[in-house]
Amino acid sequence: MITFSATAILVLALLAALLITVGVWAYSTANRLDRLHVRSDLSWQALDSALARRAVVARSVAMALGGEQGKQLSGLADRAERAARADRETAENRLAAALSAVDIEQLAPQLVAELADAEARVLIARRFHNDAVRDTLALRTRRPVRVLHLGGTAPLPTYFEIIERATPAASTGLEVDTTRTSARVVLLDESDRVLLMRGNDPKTPGSSFWFTVGGSVEPGESLRNAAVRELREETGLRADADGLRGPIWRRVAIFPFDGELIRSEELFFALRVPNCDPNGGNRAYLESRSITAHKWCTPAEIVELDASGEPVYPYNLDQLIPEAAAAASSGSDPEVRSIR
Repeated sequence: MITFSATAILVLALLAALLITVGVWAYSTANRLDRLHVRSDLSWQALDSALARRAVVARSVAMALGGEQGKQLSGLADRAERAARADRETAENRLAAALSAVDIEQLAPQLVAELADAEARVLIARRFHNDAVRDTLALRTRRPVRVLHLGGTAPLPTYFEIIERATPAASTGLEVDTTRTSARVVLLDESDRVLLMRGNDPKTPGSSFWFTVGGSVEPGESLRNAAVRELREETGLRADADGLRGPIWRRVAIFPFDGELIRSEELFFALRVPNCDPNGGNRAYLESRSITAHKWCTPAEIVELDASGEPVYPYNLDQLIPEAAAAASSGSDPEVRSIR
């Protein structure tokens, strides 16, 4: 009959605990690696889509320019789209250099804005992708992960390096008057309706559009505190910064407002509140001039507003509401993702 001393039992128990701990760590690390690989794959798809959109816009620019310059630009756009992954960086950089040499005075204002927007989306998508690659490589290259082969046979993701030019408005040569960061709130009621503000550019009062609550982050102010402040100023509602979920989305937009061209990086939080009638008595002077109405909207009503000729920002908000509602009901913050 085999007997074990108390010391032997203790050693076996410690070994078992160690094996369980290692097993749990290995399992959780493998799962995290899998999520990181999925994230890097999705970020590459987003970057690929942004690059493809820039190529389409570049061909529109080429058609507008005509002549030898237009022909050369169109050819570079075609080569960038068809390039293999190993040659893509070189092809995209050549296209970016050609676009930066375009004299925008020859283009219609709408085409200039479209090009600026396409370039900005490429840069933001590239940053998201490289952030995802960095996080994946940081975990994948750790010694315990490599020794235990927790990364499996998945290939290592690679950075995508393209030139981020110092010229404003993302390489178009378009002069941006103001660059700002904005904190916005997708404010939802109990029925998952979202509160939208109706506004217009003071320079073009006849053209209205709808947008979520929010505004610029002031110097030294955190994103959450800016979102809470803007919420109070525009609606009269007071919220706890810790009650905001997010940022859930990130959006880069270039648009004219009050005689200036603005490049805005917008980060969106989600918050659910009881239905109420907003009180905008604390709005700043410019907000008071530009905000003309508000409305709690269902997805169907957002589609109706868009169809009526009054665009809603961000784009496709009707399709994004379920994601914001899920985030608002969650006890944790989701990973931020890029939207239009």
